[in-house]
This record gives sequence, structure tokens and C-alpha cells, in this order.
Amino acid sequence: MPTPKLNMLTPQWVTSDGNSAAGTGNDAAQNDAAQNDAAQNDDGPLLDAYSGAVIGALERVAPAVTFIEVTAQARASARNRRALRGSGSGFLFTPDGYLLTNSHVVDGSDEITVRLNDDTLFHADLVGNDPDSDLAVLRIGSPGALPYVEFGDSSRLKVGQVAIAIGNPLGYSKTVTTGVVSALGRTLRATSGRLMHDVIQTDAALNPGNSGGPLVDSKGRVIGVNTAMIPQAQAICFATGINTAKWVIGQMFAHGRVRRAYIGVSGATVPIATRVVRHFSLSGNTAVHVADIVPGSPAALAGVQAGDRVVALDGVRINGIDGLQRKLDASLIGRDCELQLLRRSSVMKVTIRPMEMPAHRAGGK
Repeated sequence: MPTPKLNMLTPQWVTSDGNSAAGTGNDAAQNDAAQNDAAQNDDGPLLDAYSGAVIGALERVAPAVTFIEVTAQARASARNRRALRGSGSGFLFTPDGYLLTNSHVVDGSDEITVRLNDDTLFHADLVGNDPDSDLAVLRIGSPGALPYVEFGDSSRLKVGQVAIAIGNPLGYSKTVTTGVVSALGRTLRATSGRLMHDVIQTDAALNPGNSGGPLVDSKGRVIGVNTAMIPQAQAICFATGINTAKWVIGQMFAHGRVRRAYIGVSGATVPIATRVVRHFSLSGNTAVHVADIVPGSPAALAGVQAGDRVVALDGVRINGIDGLQRKLDASLIGRDCELQLLRRSSVMKVTIRPMEMPAHRAGGK
């Protein structure tokens, strides 16, 4: 077997007067130094701009990021009870003390404590918990206004843009990691068994304890809620889009829980060809591609097929999964609605009667 060729490093010898003995003497050394300085000068503004963006985003968001500690009683028997402790991250989104975190951080807890960025401790009340989206809303009481984040728009994200994760991984509070948006439109299965759609994939490193913390853009706007990672992989991490979180927050404020209509499909946001948009005079260039249909569901009874693209429901244009999820609220439960579909090269309309989604039911929309 031939010996592989190795590129060995060449040592640099230095004479007693401090000059390099390699190359062609002083001129070569000076030329090398000049080239190194030029390279540093070329990279300097770029690095400074990147660092400045990260530091600026951190300064805007960090005061609103919280460390969450939870306690639950493990009740193996009446005589054998012990406290289980866990931790995670969260962030304030109103000045009067409402904060967002992951459902799996607080689910089943008996006591929730929130530590602010300045190490002030508060007891937190659980306002609402939605395992289907892995989101929960808490509230803490404070005599004064609290720092809070600005929400961005996850529908405007581009693959490759800067993503900054802030949280408390493995108990190390106030930790920042950076990366990019690696992919959009991912699907994850929540702890309840329901599929979560339009999840953001990022290579900003996440670890246990980052759950519930914010994923922000270069301007310090929250674009997602850090949710999950793949332990066996390198830098494959996920966050729930902030547009989904906005909808969940609205539901919890309105009903104290998330009430969803259910039609029984799962899918992803896909583009529609421009010629199709023009031919059918559609008001948008994206739709929901139906990947799977639950047997016996309202969609199955209405005749929806895998491969259909949902473009409107009850007269409202559907541009993607977020839009379909927002539209499937309590107002549609139990009443006939018109579902507009793109099926191959034609537009068709079917009548569908959404039902209320039972708690923790697996499946799609």
C-alpha cells in the first residue's frame, strides 16, 4: 500500500539578529508582513460589522431573557416523594410581565421560578400551556415596567441570514451563540404527538437549557423560540417560528387555552408557479401542499387528496401553514366551509366541516 503524501509544515529559522533566514531575507519577510497586514485590513471591517450586529442585537434582547427553574414532585408512592428540578429559558414580551417559553420546560411543574437578567427572582404563574406547539405563556408580578423583546416576522426569513440564540444552556446563564438560518419549513413532532410545521432550522448551537429562549435576527427582533436539537448531529437545531407563537399567545389571551379547528391534513408551504397564479388570478404565490390526510377526518370526508394545494378556506386566502393554522380557530368548528384547492392544473372547491381538535391529538391541521 503506497504511503500517503503529507504536506509538512516548514519551520522558520531565525538568525541571531532577529531576521528570518527563510525565503529571500528581509525583503521577503517585509513583503509577507505587508500582505498579512493587508489581509487583516480587508477582513477587519467585515468582522467589525458582524460583531457589531451581534453585540447590538444582544444589548437589545438580553435584558428580557430569563432563566426558568421548575420543581415537580415525583410521587412514586405516598411515602416516597422527592422533588424533581429542571431549568430552561424564556423571554418577556410585554412590560407587565408576560413571558414565553417552551411547553416542555414547564409541563407538569408544581412551582416555577423566573430569574431576570439582573438576577432578580420572581414566582411565575402559568397562564397557558400548549403542548401541540410546544409553547407556554407565564406571568410574573413586578411593581415596575420590565424590559421586553420586539417580535419579528418569521414569514420574511431567508436561508443564510444571521441567527442569534440566547439562553441558559446546561445552567450557564446569559449564553450567546450565533449562526445562520440553515433551512425553513421543517416539520417536527411535538411531545403531544402533533406535527409542528414551518419550523426554523439553524446552526446556532443549542443545548439542554436553551429551550424556550429567543432566536433573534441581526436587528434584535425575535424570529423564533428555540425548541430542539439533534444530539447526534453537528449544529442542527430548531426553533418554532415567531408567527406561530404570536397566534398561540392570542389564543391564550382570548380563551385561556388554544382552541383549534381540525381538518386532518399535514403539509408544508410551497410556491405556486407564476403562470398558474396569473391564469387563475390568485392573490398570492404560495399555498399549502397536502402531504398526508388522516382517515375519517373532515378533509378525508370532503374528498381532499394528497398532492392538493390549499389556496383558500372560508373565503380567506391561505398563503402557507401559518395562515392555515391561524384560520383554523374556534369560529370554524362545526360549520360548513368552502375549501379551495389547486389539483394538478385546475382549481376546485369542496365543502368541509372542521371539528374541534381534541387535546393532544396527533396529526396535522
